[in-house]
Amino acid sequence: MALAQPDPAPLTDGPLQERPVPLRGSIATTSCMETLQVGYLHAVAAASGCSLAQPFPDNGIDWHVSHSSRGHEVDDEVTIKVQLKCTYQVAPNPPGPFFSFTLDNDHLVKLARTPVSVHKILVVMLVPRRQDQWLRVGHDRMELRHCCYWTNLAGHPVTGRHKTTVRIPTARVFDDRALCEIMTRVGAGGRP
Repeated sequence: MALAQPDPAPLTDGPLQERPVPLRGSIATTSCMETLQVGYLHAVAAASGCSLAQPFPDNGIDWHVSHSSRGHEVDDEVTIKVQLKCTYQVAPNPPGPFFSFTLDNDHLVKLARTPVSVHKILVVMLVPRRQDQWLRVGHDRMELRHCCYWTNLAGHPVTGRHKTTVRIPTARVFDDRALCEIMTRVGAGGRP
């Protein structure tokens, strides 16, 4: 007996084809955003040959990312601390050399501390407002939308009463190449 299967829709070099929107679960959108950014970090770490560790309790830092290489000068393995944030309040593909992001002052103080023995970076993910636009999958690729950007806030001053707005450079896309370059600088004794 043969079962008839629908012909798969061919993928083109353009955007992946749209499908009807399924019924999504009732988990809070902010919780889903946290899960999405962790998936992004895992993909970047895997592609750059890094290991991940999640501190428990996290004490204001989400992940420790380590990179081993004989090419490092300070040690054969270097580590950075990563704080993840995700927002749909800044539109994807922000125009200009930076976008603004607001942090609680207590959090900024932790990220801005200097000198440090282990460097910290802030990674901010911009996502579309609609959850059904976060992910698209085809036979030859998976698109995780939209993008993460990173910055090192070491030495950044607190300027607001309770919160401070920081600038995130749009040129600092957080991908596997960026993470390898960060680790190379840290492995040479420098800053991210």
